[in-house]
Amino acid sequence: MKRIFPAITAMILGLFSLSGTGAAAQQWQSVGPYGGDARSFAYSPAVPSRVLLGTTNSWVYESYDARRWTRLSKISNSDSLVVDHIVFDASNPRRVLVGAWRLDQPGGGIFLSEDAGHRWTPVVGMRGQSVRALAQARSNPRVWIAGTLTGVYRSEDDGLHWSLISPLGSSEIHEVESVAIDPEHAMIVYAGTWHLPWKTLDGGRTWQSIKRGLIVDSDVFSMVIDPRAPDTVYASACSGIYKSLDGGANFRKIQGIPTAARRTRVLMQDPNDPNIVYAGTTEGLYRTVDAGEKWALMTPNDIIVNDIYVDPKNSQHILMATDRSGVLESGDGSVSFHDDNQGFSERQVSAMVAGPASPGDIYVGVLNGKRFGGVFISKDGGHGWGQLNLGLNDNDVLSLAMSPGGVLLAGASHGVYRLSGAQWQSAGDRVRKIPRKIRHVGKKHRVTYTTMTVDVPDGKIEDAVHAVAFAGGKWYAATADGLYSSSGNTFLWRRAALQPGPGGNGRSSFWVKQSAVPFYDVAARGSSVFANAQTALYFSSDQAKTWQSPALPIRWHHVRYLAVDANGNLWVGGRLGVAFSDNQGQTWQPVHVPINDISGLRYDPQLQRVVATSYDSDLVFGIDATARHWNYWDPGWRTHIVASSNGRLLAATLLHGVVAEQPARMAAASF
Repeated sequence: MKRIFPAITAMILGLFSLSGTGAAAQQWQSVGPYGGDARSFAYSPAVPSRVLLGTTNSWVYESYDARRWTRLSKISNSDSLVVDHIVFDASNPRRVLVGAWRLDQPGGGIFLSEDAGHRWTPVVGMRGQSVRALAQARSNPRVWIAGTLTGVYRSEDDGLHWSLISPLGSSEIHEVESVAIDPEHAMIVYAGTWHLPWKTLDGGRTWQSIKRGLIVDSDVFSMVIDPRAPDTVYASACSGIYKSLDGGANFRKIQGIPTAARRTRVLMQDPNDPNIVYAGTTEGLYRTVDAGEKWALMTPNDIIVNDIYVDPKNSQHILMATDRSGVLESGDGSVSFHDDNQGFSERQVSAMVAGPASPGDIYVGVLNGKRFGGVFISKDGGHGWGQLNLGLNDNDVLSLAMSPGGVLLAGASHGVYRLSGAQWQSAGDRVRKIPRKIRHVGKKHRVTYTTMTVDVPDGKIEDAVHAVAFAGGKWYAATADGLYSSSGNTFLWRRAALQPGPGGNGRSSFWVKQSAVPFYDVAARGSSVFANAQTALYFSSDQAKTWQSPALPIRWHHVRYLAVDANGNLWVGGRLGVAFSDNQGQTWQPVHVPINDISGLRYDPQLQRVVATSYDSDLVFGIDATARHWNYWDPGWRTHIVASSNGRLLAATLLHGVVAEQPARMAAASF
């Protein structure tokens, strides 16, 4: 999937004179760290060993051994579709239907593949529908049922055309989260909504409420009909799991599964033993071997289960699609599980840093991982990964920085941590300046300060640490509570007073008036420190002793990212692109690279360039202010952090882990 976009290439040729040529761009490879959010499974009836896996960002993976996964296809150009239901057509295994919904707003649709999942087209009549459930009738494979936020839809021509079969504008049958079709009668359909279940016996002409025995206003997430005894129906709801022996006329609540703070997202009956039913919940996997009389928790209760696959040829072989931990596999009927995520990387990488002393060492931090997240290390440039999360207390990692001496700090959602061996420890105390005396001189007043160490639990900064930097023997931390610095590795953090130095135009009373202004980025080199509070910039040339507050570039209102290059030039990135200053921010010059809406900006000492990425483009730019030219790469992925390792580039993506450069290099142009 080569992406040298014609429009962008034309822009490059039109604005700049090319000063060099590069090899054709090759798509970079995903290298991990493996795991993340997995949503749904389906296996091919023609080749049962072929399993498809749906994600939360429109992608579908495939595997032939349920251990190694490859990225197969994307159902839409959107990055926000949750692929919650994948169904192979029982009458034509090359036809696959997907039901999807949008994460960020109502929307989604049904997508059809005629080539076993390699290419997808949206089904026109279901465009924009938030599809939460999808099923095919066993007794008549041409009949399909879909549940959406609008209601229940039916297709009688293999999923090509759909019609609403629940009452239009119904105040009851909408927000349909689950559907089930009677295995013997395609006209009999069950629909579970966000407020109790319903049933039709005549293909949707009439509907009846089937709520007897259910707790009022239960959200029904999953419904299962026993194919050997169709009157036996299981329903999972926010209030528990229910079973009916009379086709839904009466339900009884199954005992043995706690309901506090737990939702059962999926029920799965063993295809070879109807007495075995699995319940995938937000607090682990439960199993019954006696048709629901007794249940046992089979996993730790911090596993969030989205879907379950039971091998039709071997019921001991089970897969779970989970939040955070990706795919978990069992070979002993769910007694034990291990992760099988080779090739599956859906991590939200928030931070990345290369080890200065060991060129092959790469550290990355991830979001939303809890015990499955934290920091991952690769010792071989991204080929293999190990997890480093002991001591992080399930915090999200927002930033990483390493000193030339190899000291690694992680800025987390609650504080700063230092890696010591294979374990993280709190990185020091917070030191504050406290007003001691206010002396009035005429209409003005002067404040003198004293310094004290605040007793913080575990001795760490409690606030979110958005960025960490090291230079000239000092650490700097941009936090939600201000900008802090620490000398050496003492980690006694002092908040910067941000009073102006000679010739500065900063606010001398900033400390007194705005003691909790959040800072979003900090960059440092030598004695120069550069920090931003979104609408304001701050620069110090003397290791944070005195400060200036340079103006933003013309027409800029916000700054997202900062960098200081080897020559001390200051760089900013934001919605309007990239600008740099060679006079400590007194004036700014725009950098005419063909990207805006900057997603990342940092100086790479190996490339000797400032590297810029964009939310709107896959292209990555390496900018050299001295030589007045830039280079570009085309990873084929949207990235936001780029680092050099063993002579090649690695880039962090927002949703798909780390991707690594292949041998082809770049083209260059002047600016």
